[in-house]
Amino acid sequence: MIPVAFDYVRAESADAALAALAEHGDEAKLMAGGHSLLPMMKLRLAYPSVVVDIGRLDDLSYVNDGGDHIAIGALTKHRAIETSDMVKEHAPLLAHATSQVGDPQVRHRGTIGGSLAHADAAADHPAALLAVGGSVVVNGPNGERVIAAGDLFAGFLESSLDPTEMITEVRIPKHSGAGWSFQKFNRRAQDWAIVGASVQQVNGAAQVSLVNMHPTPVRATAVEEALAGGASAADAAEQAHVGMEPSSDLNASVEFRQHLARVLVGRGLAEAGIA
Repeated sequence: MIPVAFDYVRAESADAALAALAEHGDEAKLMAGGHSLLPMMKLRLAYPSVVVDIGRLDDLSYVNDGGDHIAIGALTKHRAIETSDMVKEHAPLLAHATSQVGDPQVRHRGTIGGSLAHADAAADHPAALLAVGGSVVVNGPNGERVIAAGDLFAGFLESSLDPTEMITEVRIPKHSGAGWSFQKFNRRAQDWAIVGASVQQVNGAAQVSLVNMHPTPVRATAVEEALAGGASAADAAEQAHVGMEPSSDLNASVEFRQHLARVLVGRGLAEAGIA
């Protein structure tokens, strides 16, 4: 389909982008790679009157050492994260999950900030951010604030960002040497996951999150609580569907997604070295 008519603004700086958002409010949408926004506009699930292009803001594209965390600019392309030696060393779960996003064309254009702001439960990055305990830095008219991953995803395709705010940085805690796993089941390599699972060891405990098992990106708290209570990994994995509200579509029934969640979490816990 053809999107509804809209005005186009190309921002020359982050401040200019924020000024455009402040002027137009929820009538404006930011666009970087465009892989999330444009399909939504063509399906008329999103119909902004103003599109603010921030894709040329090079100052928001970087991977830096932040001491106890990795600081990643919101406009950093997936390919740069996938191939970063720093990310591979200190956040291997994120590097691997990023390598599974779409196809090479998508990874050369899409940005991590756009993926997270879109808040799609079927996307790979939100689950990875939840599992590693990451956060995002957000800027707006009232200044800067940091939002933990667990507070970022508010509803179906909805984040906790105000319409006048934008993500400027993603912060990933360093987990060098800790066990991790990213499991993804899809029909073709470039497809959205039918179900996916991210597992990260943090201070000896497991943090588990699921892809496409709930209206929002979500932690598998029933699995984590079972492990904390002394359950074996196999028994804990059987709780992966608990509390989830997966959808039924042409790719999978609710029951099949529940089964996949249990299987993939079990594999992920085993790969992460969690007994």
